[in-house]
Amino acid sequence: MALAAIYSLFIINKSGGLIYYKDYGSAGRMDTNDSLRLASLWHSMHAISQQLSPTPGCTGIDLLQAHNFDLHCFQSLTGTKIFVVCETGAPNMEMLLKVIYELYTDFVLKNPFYEMEMPIRCELFDLNLAQVIQKDRVALLGR
Repeated sequence: MALAAIYSLFIINKSGGLIYYKDYGSAGRMDTNDSLRLASLWHSMHAISQQLSPTPGCTGIDLLQAHNFDLHCFQSLTGTKIFVVCETGAPNMEMLLKVIYELYTDFVLKNPFYEMEMPIRCELFDLNLAQVIQKDRVALLGR
């Protein structure tokens, strides 16, 4: 059985609060507290990197490469961050993050029952996200 390219997905609001988390078969599933801590830590690291950068106009960390995984991040103009933890060297993650952001704007932000900055509980978002992730897995794994 081949490993999935994407291990997990996080969406963080502009305040650093975790509003969406989805695990896609990573070896060690995180409990709720660990996922909240990771989201908060990433938000803080992202903000600090903007301040420490010697380059004017730096928007923060887009890619964190580790030995066993990569963490790709997309930050919207409103401050919402979407990041995926994936296999090292997984291609087209930036494009995938933009597609996920489009789903977020279409199915979450346009939902009249969704309250801004609150956890995402939108069935259409979940369904469409599952389809996008499945298509991405098929493209990456060639199946």
